[in-house]
This record gives sequence, C-alpha cells and structure tokens, in this order.
Amino acid sequence: MLVAIDVGNTQTVIGLFGPGEGPAGSGTELLHHWRVATVAERTADEMALLLDQLLELQGLDTQKTVTGIAVASVVPRLRTALRDMTERWFPVPTVIIEPGIKTGMPILYDNPKEVGADRIADAVAAYDGYGGPTLVIDFGTATTFEAISAKGEYLGGAILPGIEISMEALFARASAITRVELVAPGSIIGKNTVESLQAGAVYGFAAQVDGLCARFEAELGPCTVVATGGLASLITPISTAIDHLEPWLTLDGLRIIYGRNHRS
Repeated sequence: MLVAIDVGNTQTVIGLFGPGEGPAGSGTELLHHWRVATVAERTADEMALLLDQLLELQGLDTQKTVTGIAVASVVPRLRTALRDMTERWFPVPTVIIEPGIKTGMPILYDNPKEVGADRIADAVAAYDGYGGPTLVIDFGTATTFEAISAKGEYLGGAILPGIEISMEALFARASAITRVELVAPGSIIGKNTVESLQAGAVYGFAAQVDGLCARFEAELGPCTVVATGGLASLITPISTAIDHLEPWLTLDGLRIIYGRNHRS
C-alpha cells in the first residue's frame, strides 16, 4: 500500500492508499488518513515511530503494509528527515516531489523550483479529476491559488496569509480582543465581539476568495474551482465561487505523481 505524506508548515497529513474504487477509477482509494502537528525538529527515527504508531492504530503491520511512499514537504528539514527515514526504515520505492520528479504537468513559473511541492500535487490532482482550466484554493498556513490551463499547464497563482495566522496577528496586536472559535456565526451582523470576529473572519475570507476567483476567471475564462486544505470546509459553504470541496486533494496528487514515477 502507498503512504502519502504532505508536510505543511503547521500540520502534516498522512494518507494510506490501497486497492479499491478510488477517484476516476484509479484502482486505489484512500483507506485511512491522519492529521498531526508539524514539528520541524522531528528526526528520521521519530517520523518512523509516528508512522508505525498511526498504522498500528488501524491494526496494520507497518513492514507488511507499506509498499511505497510519496512525500511533499514545504519544510526542508523534515524533507531531509523523511528521506533518511525511508532509507533506514522503509526500503520501498519512494517519490519525494522535488526538481527532477516526473509530474506530468508543465510548470510555467519563471523559476519552477520555487513552486511548493504541495502546490504541484494539488494542481496535478485537480487537473486529473476535473480537467482545465481549473483553479485550486488550498486553505493552509497560507491560502494559495493555483491556476491550471485547459492544456494541463501550471500557470502560476497567488499566495496570501492564511485565515488562522491572520487572526493570530489580530489577537497579538489588539489587546482588547481575545481568541475565538473559527465557526460561521448566524449572521454577518455580529451582535457581540465574538460574533463580530467570527463574521469578519469567515465571511471576510469567503469574500476575499470570491473576489480573487473573479479576477482569475477574467484571465482564464470560466473554470472549475476546487477547494482543499484544513479550513476549506469552513469557507466552501459560504463561498459563491467554489465548485468542489476535496479535503484530500494533495494526498491524491501524491498518489498520481507516485504512479507516474513508479508503475508496478
């Protein structure tokens, strides 16, 4: 079975793919998934122990279960640790998204090496599932927009501060404001400070997304808009531009890229 690991700045998402219906008749499906905090100081041995324990929670023997590993990491130190982990503990075919890996998608960035591995995985999975032109919005530490052409080319995108770090900056600088739960309030008109903060965060970021989507479509033409990432489920029901919610899009992109480099 394939283990897909998406290391973000704040959270790491791990998925286990095995035989099944899968997306678009791929023959594989996401059987299990886990979300843990990203800790940049974790060593290769600690990463191996974490993976072993997560699989054990599902009653799986790691050595018998893992037949391949695919990694996307925006944290260089953990990318190195994961490379060492696979060499020491999991001698199986491994794909780490980095320059030289076959993605099947032309990267039309000025410097393709600058594009984050997770952004490439998102774009590959979105185009595989929906064709193009497509716009992917990933709600993570940063909110990223990825534009994919009708021919399946990665055109570029936009990067802006994520919802949580934007709110953290507000809480840190406004002494009279305390942290609130990020949920949608009943109305855009908050009747107290908590509701006002929630309205500003949720409806404000939804409006930001819708506005940017309109600008992208002015250049791309009508396109399919796909949302993913930890906070996508918060914004998608409110947004008027998002067409599809795909919580595990990055993992699926890792699966596809793995298959393009290791066909068995």
